[in-house]
Amino acid sequence: MSLNNFIPSVWAGVLLQNLHKNQTYVQALCNRNYEGEIRQFGDTVKINAIGAVTISDYTKNTDLSSPETLTDAQTTLSIDQAKSFNFQIDDVDKAQQNPQVMGEAMREAAYGLADATDQFIAAKYADVDSGNLIGTTGSPKTVGTGGSDSNAYALLVDAGVALDEANNPRGDRRVVVPSWFHGLLLKDDRFVSFATSDSAQTRDEGLVGRAAGFAIYVSNNVPNTTGAKYRILAGSNNAMTYAEQINEVEPYRPEKRFADAVKGLHLYGAKLVRPKSLVCVTASKGTL
Repeated sequence: MSLNNFIPSVWAGVLLQNLHKNQTYVQALCNRNYEGEIRQFGDTVKINAIGAVTISDYTKNTDLSSPETLTDAQTTLSIDQAKSFNFQIDDVDKAQQNPQVMGEAMREAAYGLADATDQFIAAKYADVDSGNLIGTTGSPKTVGTGGSDSNAYALLVDAGVALDEANNPRGDRRVVVPSWFHGLLLKDDRFVSFATSDSAQTRDEGLVGRAAGFAIYVSNNVPNTTGAKYRILAGSNNAMTYAEQINEVEPYRPEKRFADAVKGLHLYGAKLVRPKSLVCVTASKGTL
């Protein structure tokens, strides 16, 4: 593709489309309710939350009490993450290779950006309410098939109970697990697998099945400490909000090369607005 035919707005759309397909954590645990329009790094979105409404008994032929003044709280979603890419395609390679090389390169850029985004979202486990922790870094749950190991399915049941006790709705719950945890679930008859490995949603977003009231997503970005103490997040996408924009996609010709080059800027941010709507399970591998 010649840079003369490179339309930045079109390729920014292509990049975003491929980016979304590879964002497991964003798809599973985030909403985009406040995305709006992001113009630059450092933008902020103010999120207002209304306090609880008092429910009172009603007595016939009796005046209601004076209307209460609702409390409110404000939190800020900051667009404080900025990632970039910058690649070139040599004119000789461009002539000798498939003409879709630019499209393939943009898909690779999208995959790299999605990987960085997912790692950023996954690290939000540190903001989960302290009452919603199952296992800790000092005392993780050992999960496996050994006699003293915790059962993977049972841990998901415990996560669901913790969400119930924190007054979270039961519908549309999700959990992101590492591959080894998914492997243990596959050995359990109670796990309902979406066995079609060629399913578009399974392939793109990591959705693999259902268990204990959760849609199960698999990711290699589950935070861990050298292959142990995996921080597994479970809950719903009303807990965390996310906003992003491909702010710039710009083609150019490097001064000292015979090549087409493209550089791009990805801006994003996330906020855990409901810390009690996620549960963090800290788990280590037992007998697999």
